[in-house]
Amino acid sequence: MTNLNIAAVDLGASSGRVMLATYTTNSQQITLNEIHRFKNQFIHQNGHDCWDLNYLEKEIQTGLDKILNSGKALHSIGIDTWGVDYVLLDKNGNVIAPTYAYRDHRTDLVMPKVQQELGKETIYHKTGIQFLPFNTLYQLKATVDENPDWLNQVTDFLMIPDYLNYRLTGVMNREYTNATTTQLVNVNTDSWDLELIDYLGLPPSWFGQIRHPGHQVGYWQNHIPVMSVASHDTASAVIASPLADENAAYLCSGTWSLMGLDRLTPCTNDTAMNNNITNEGGVDGHYRILKNIMGLWLFNRLCAERDVKDIAALVNDAEQLPAFASLINPNAECFLNPPSMVQAIQQYCASHNQIVPETTAQLARCIFDSLAMLYRQVALQLADLQGKPISSLHIVGGGSQNTLLNQLCADLCDIDVWAGPIEASVLGNVGCQLMALDQIKNQAEFRHIVAKNFPLKHFQKQPHFLSDSLIEKKWQEFCALN
Repeated sequence: MTNLNIAAVDLGASSGRVMLATYTTNSQQITLNEIHRFKNQFIHQNGHDCWDLNYLEKEIQTGLDKILNSGKALHSIGIDTWGVDYVLLDKNGNVIAPTYAYRDHRTDLVMPKVQQELGKETIYHKTGIQFLPFNTLYQLKATVDENPDWLNQVTDFLMIPDYLNYRLTGVMNREYTNATTTQLVNVNTDSWDLELIDYLGLPPSWFGQIRHPGHQVGYWQNHIPVMSVASHDTASAVIASPLADENAAYLCSGTWSLMGLDRLTPCTNDTAMNNNITNEGGVDGHYRILKNIMGLWLFNRLCAERDVKDIAALVNDAEQLPAFASLINPNAECFLNPPSMVQAIQQYCASHNQIVPETTAQLARCIFDSLAMLYRQVALQLADLQGKPISSLHIVGGGSQNTLLNQLCADLCDIDVWAGPIEASVLGNVGCQLMALDQIKNQAEFRHIVAKNFPLKHFQKQPHFLSDSLIEKKWQEFCALN
């Protein structure tokens, strides 16, 4: 029996952690232990929301040092983060510009301008990526237009996890799954689209060669391998989603909710474009055909503003309230990064002639009901794309612990819902490292291991929970908001 100790660094937009996974080779048992957790949040620089890279690097080092100081042998390290954000470096490897956070408002008016100049259809058919105002394409366009004096100093562009790997190893690697979130990668070639880069007026040499995950990047402290994993956290989460069959869908539920299909070919037809479906890179030649949903960001902001300490109690209070008293479109741009989420929700409801939620529980109920409605809408769009109903929905990530939202999803989508594993992004990170270590063959084998190690919770439609007539009435009202 051999035990492999694997460090998975998983960074989200609100927190980060260093997790230690122990994998027993003969039994394929996986155990997870949280070694170090830390907050992540925007810092404000010259009126902009940015990331503190030095802080993130320091916290990662702290977590890795804790593992070594415990006396455990560490066999490999992998890092995953959110997508779209990037770092610009000079020839000496120094950061030469702020690392903007994707919710910063500098890109608010950029996307329409780029669409007008290049054509929406051209961009989509090249990249297969949904149109979001913070995609890297628009972030770079903002930099080119506003700060051209930086450009002659730049030699390298790295996504955030690639930069953190570089800091650990001194080796630059451009990982595929995160690169695809930029809307700069050609969906047909899996390489940077040189015409889009030329449109930005940037040299291709900045971007290097994209490599698929599952290999060694370099060494930390001269002896511990650092592996290239599916460094976009959603890509890692999908790897660990134990889908029941080829017609099943996943929902990665966290700060963002990402609902999609796992397919061997992208879908870039006009229907997909009009529904703003994205085709991001996965592993083993797969594509993540999905849609971004604003997710629990709204709820997290509510809890922060109202200083909520007991999340479970708030969810329970919300469950006792009547369903669908107020509905919002969670993907409306007014919820992307408002000064006050409470005021944004209340103003939205007032402007749509709805009951204005006042209490924290009423606001939470509004968020959960609205998210479940949006899940239904996206599930129908995905079913239309694959030409058959979705057989089941697998909710993974931290949001899979929200039993009210899970049940609402089962009822509104009229579908079997399976919740878990909670630590999907960490597990997918570990799975990629096990592939790089030649311990498992592929994604399919790892999903089987995940299902064996982490039991799932089943939710079915409960007719007594919400009546069909109420659901259909409120569904029509929700569709009118879009």
